[in-house]
Amino acid sequence: MFDKLHEECGVFGIRLPKGATGVVPAAYHALYALQHRGQESCGIALNRDGVISCHKDVGLVNEVFTREVLERLGEGGMAIGHCRYATTGTHSRNNAQPLLVNHQKGSMALCHNGNLVNACSLRDELELQGAIFHTTSDTEVIAYVVTQERLRCDSIEQAVLNAMGRIQGAYSLVIMSPQKLIAARDPHGFRPLCMGRLDGATVFASESCALDAEGAAFVRDVQPGEVVVVDDGGERTLQRPAACPSSLCVFEFIYFARPDSVVDGSSVHVARLRAGAFLALDHPVQADVVVGVPDSGIDAAIGFARQSGIPYGIGFIKNKYIGRTFIQPTQKQRQNSVRIKLNAVRATVEGKRVVLVDDSIVRGTTSAHIVSLLREAGATEVHMRLSAPPFRFPCYFGTDIDSTDSLIAAHHSEEEICRIIGADSLGFLGVEHLPKLADHSSCGFCNGCFTGRYPVEPPEAVGKRRFERTLSQKEGER
Repeated sequence: MFDKLHEECGVFGIRLPKGATGVVPAAYHALYALQHRGQESCGIALNRDGVISCHKDVGLVNEVFTREVLERLGEGGMAIGHCRYATTGTHSRNNAQPLLVNHQKGSMALCHNGNLVNACSLRDELELQGAIFHTTSDTEVIAYVVTQERLRCDSIEQAVLNAMGRIQGAYSLVIMSPQKLIAARDPHGFRPLCMGRLDGATVFASESCALDAEGAAFVRDVQPGEVVVVDDGGERTLQRPAACPSSLCVFEFIYFARPDSVVDGSSVHVARLRAGAFLALDHPVQADVVVGVPDSGIDAAIGFARQSGIPYGIGFIKNKYIGRTFIQPTQKQRQNSVRIKLNAVRATVEGKRVVLVDDSIVRGTTSAHIVSLLREAGATEVHMRLSAPPFRFPCYFGTDIDSTDSLIAAHHSEEEICRIIGADSLGFLGVEHLPKLADHSSCGFCNGCFTGRYPVEPPEAVGKRRFERTLSQKEGER
């Protein structure tokens, strides 16, 4: 796999004023804008006068939602959408979202961004009560818990609030019932979720770039622990008592979010510029040009260049037709994949001392290939700078790194990493700078992948793939 974290998911929801239509194009455009957050599968659930239908499949937004599919979906007054990268559960159509549930009191469609830390224990509890699961994702666990609570209380919003007392970890949710659109964010606020307005419609999205794509005006962020309900009576809010500090994943600013998004009050683009400036102050170097690795390393490279006075140059051209999840199974194919995805601009780097800025190093393999590309293009020196601290610990809240097995920084010193990737020098962003990146945000940040200190107690056993292990693998574990 590439030496990168994978994104979590993107969620979207829209409710038009009574009698209006046009939600399907809005959901389609929003998912396009959120495609960077998940490229394995996507789906849209549509509410047509209280009847919920859904189309979802494996593939990119433009592959799943052809013109024929969009026409067949029809129109309605409410819709939710999702694009997915699997952190719990395999890459399959069964695990695609939204999830549609029909129960004694009606129906519900649900989309989820994040990862529960108690999904396995909750699933065991539910199965022992007779629940039958059709997917291997923790999203279905959330759907079951919400449904259980709905059968015990008078409203879907109260059911969601009650469910938040049982599920633990990272979750930003959009939920649709026959009459209501609901958005909810976990009490720690691990994953972003914002609210907008479009010609009288209320819109929710993982990032503000999805609001921009639809021409919606940003209103505010959904607060940690908040449940926002939209129905014919307007908007109202329920709030779980704040018993914990907010802990937004700092990688939203470093890598996950699009640069044109504003997350919890701060510009992602500006945060990356600041990261680059801190790198220049902490790890100065004599060089001729600064280049960034597309896409998320470019903003930090510009920040490094501005602070250091070293000129910024376009060092790589990225093949725009290959997504972030372009993965090949063998080492030789992975090396070729880097060459297909990125090509060095010889005119920028030949005969020059180069500062190479990227967002992070996970496994180290891709970084080594990129350094090699620059040397082959004639760079005399390559000094690598990372706009994140060393990634030394697992993440349990929505990325695909649930052990230290593949983390190069967990097993090697910075000097060893520098030698392994073939750079002349190496510098990471200091952990102390993380709170300064988002200068307009009042939220706190989760930096557990750098420090090993988590806002929520991690699970004793992750158990994500227990339904995907082969018989021979199970035999070997005995």
